[in-house]
Amino acid sequence: MLKLPAEPGPFYRRTFAYMLVFPIKDSAMTSKPHPQPFDPKPVLDLIASIEADLRRLKGMVEQQAEKFDPANPHNKTSDGKLTQEGVECCYRMFDEGKSRYTVAQQMKISFTAATHRFNTWRKAGGTKRQRALLG
Repeated sequence: MLKLPAEPGPFYRRTFAYMLVFPIKDSAMTSKPHPQPFDPKPVLDLIASIEADLRRLKGMVEQQAEKFDPANPHNKTSDGKLTQEGVECCYRMFDEGKSRYTVAQQMKISFTAATHRFNTWRKAGGTKRQRALLG
């Protein structure tokens, strides 16, 4: 602790009070080492590789949408009626938002048959129905 002179003047009292409130610190204690400049490239490279791995894993986990071909000959029987695959193909086209007219043309069926399939698709739940397997 600091000792005051025998008869301190007002200047000494103010300086002493200031030193009690704001003590003088050693400059070695207050100076922090300057950090090295931050290089973001390794961090960004790591993030990019993680994102690439996540995309790859997402592709493995996601259910792959099965492709269907309305012109596939397996969609119709020899007498021209739709097989179960043909019916499911119609339903999937309705799932995609295709019109009855488009379904009729692509499946090469009548508009009345496409309307019948559209009504059965709606009764089955529309887009919320359980899909059958193709192939």
